[in-house]
Amino acid sequence: MVDFSIWDIFRNLLLAARWTVALSLIAFVGGGVVGLALLVARIARWPGADPLVRGYVQLFQGTPLLMQLFLAYFGLSLLGINVSPWVAASLALTLYTSAFLTEIWHGSVASVAKGQWEASSALALSLGEQLRHVIGPQALRVAVPPTVGFLVQVVKGTALASVIGFIELTKAGTMITNATFRPFTVYACLALMYFALCYPISAWSKSLERRLHGRR
Repeated sequence: MVDFSIWDIFRNLLLAARWTVALSLIAFVGGGVVGLALLVARIARWPGADPLVRGYVQLFQGTPLLMQLFLAYFGLSLLGINVSPWVAASLALTLYTSAFLTEIWHGSVASVAKGQWEASSALALSLGEQLRHVIGPQALRVAVPPTVGFLVQVVKGTALASVIGFIELTKAGTMITNATFRPFTVYACLALMYFALCYPISAWSKSLERRLHGRR
C-alpha cells in the first residue's frame, strides 16, 4: 500500500482532470461540427438525407454509450485498424454527442414559426441566408440552454472511457484506490471534482435560459 496524503490524492486526480476536460471539449466541438452538418442535410431536404439522419440519431441515442466505446475500440481492431484509447474515446463520444446535438438543434429550428420561413422565402433568400439572418437567430435562443446543459452529460459520459483504458478522472481514481486502499477518500475527492466541473456549466445553462427567456 502506498501512503498518499489527501493532497497527493487530490493532486493526482487534478492532473487526470485535464484529460477529462480535453476529451469533453473534443467530443463537444467535434459533435457540434458533425451535428451541424447533419442538421443542414436534414433541413435542406437532400434526397434520402432525412431517413438517414433519423436512423443515425436513433442508433446513437438508442444504444448505450458504453457499447459504443467498446465498438470504437475493439471493433476497429477487428477490422485491422489499431487505435489508441484516446482516439477510440474521442470518436465514440463525438458521434454520441453529434446525435443528441443535431436533435436538439432540429427541435429548435422546428420551433420557429412557419411564417418566418415563408417570409424569408418570399424575399428570395437562399437556405444559407435564411438560416443565417432569419431562422438561425431565433432558433439560437431556444437551442443555447439545452446545448450548454448537454455539455454536463458529455463531461459525465467521459467517465465511461475508463473501461477501454483511457486515463481520465474515474480511471485515475480507480488506480489510486488500488494503490492506497482508501476508496472512500478517493471517490469523495472524485465526486467533488466532477461537481466542480459540472455545477458551473449547469448554473450557466440556467442563467442563459432566464436571460434568453427575458429577452423573448
